[in-house]
Amino acid sequence: MNTPEINLYAVWIGLLLGMLSGAVIGMAFHNDQWQGGYAGWRRRLMRLGHISFFGLAFVNLVYVQTVDTISDTPDRLVRIAGWALIVAAVAMPTVCFLAAWRKPIRHLFFIPVVAALGGVVLMLINLWGQMP
Repeated sequence: MNTPEINLYAVWIGLLLGMLSGAVIGMAFHNDQWQGGYAGWRRRLMRLGHISFFGLAFVNLVYVQTVDTISDTPDRLVRIAGWALIVAAVAMPTVCFLAAWRKPIRHLFFIPVVAALGGVVLMLINLWGQMP
């Protein structure tokens, strides 16, 4: 299985987990004071974790579509970008939900941010290198 195929799995798993986490969180949305209220740290981080499943699933989908457009066999830079986007898709919701549980974990946000930025920058470098 090559990197774009794994990223495609990341898309569908991210969408599923986004829906499931939204359903679980949504069970308590009617309670104004749940997890510290709407503006509370825990509730905000849980919402961010929920939506990050969807956002990074779509980033991975764009990656898969781009790779399908530019090449049959992705080069090393493109494969590294794909893995970086998978790391971001796993790490962002994980750090969000863990930081909602224990605030000091927020210091790990650099992991998904660097992974996402790295994946995007590597793809841009690859695309720039293919321009005529």
